[in-house]
Amino acid sequence: MNMTELTIAIGQMDSKIMDKEYNLQIAEALLEQTGGKADVICYPELFTTGYNFDLIGDAFYELAETIPGPTVERLAKKARSYGTAVIGTIVEKDENLEGVLYDTTFVINEKGEYIGKYRKAHLYPTEHQYFRSGSDFPVFEICGVKTGIAICYDHAFGEMFRVLALKGAQVIFIPSVIPKNFEYLLDLRTRARAQDNQIFTVAVNRVGSEADFVYCGNSKIVNPRGDVICEAGDKEEVVSAKIDLGEIARERKQEMSLRSRRPELYGTLAQQA
Repeated sequence: MNMTELTIAIGQMDSKIMDKEYNLQIAEALLEQTGGKADVICYPELFTTGYNFDLIGDAFYELAETIPGPTVERLAKKARSYGTAVIGTIVEKDENLEGVLYDTTFVINEKGEYIGKYRKAHLYPTEHQYFRSGSDFPVFEICGVKTGIAICYDHAFGEMFRVLALKGAQVIFIPSVIPKNFEYLLDLRTRARAQDNQIFTVAVNRVGSEADFVYCGNSKIVNPRGDVICEAGDKEEVVSAKIDLGEIARERKQEMSLRSRRPELYGTLAQQA
């Protein structure tokens, strides 16, 4: 399948801390709101558990699950029912290494099939206490569209987005938990990463609060020019937009930045830095 358009839904949600059942019900309800009209829906980072490390602490080990596992299996049924791909980020426990956790995004395609996962590569300093870093930047195919994932702090690292773009990613989803007063980072980086690589980026952020964490929402879809084409507010809601993938080729024809790269210089200069 070679899609020229893709309808993307952002499931901007609040998460009740450590209440996986409640949070999954909300996620399912947001998917139901799309009425099967979206090709893909994405939820914020750690949407099933909440994020606050001070409040959750060692309970992360009890809340963690394998991927695939119960959450993937449950949402796969919904994906199959609506014909909508599902992208979600949860606490993953390593099935082979006891006590090892990851901040991981799973991908379920539009047929309700689990097709892979991405483990967060760039951990925010406080996250090292519980999570181990991933070491791969996979690209997934959803509805014939090549898709990449970057989780929250990952969006600070332009190198990662360039790698994904060179691997063919046309859309990169960014599930996040960005607090109020940092809206400028969400906006700036989502737009910059899109324009840098002439791709679509989709920031999917949380709302609500956990103790002193108050999340800003402001999820958005950005086109290859860096223009915001769809944006949420600071409440729990679904926002969606249909994107024209032909914009990627048109922008790259106008400014051939990927073709103008000089990778033979970058490694040498990086070694000298």
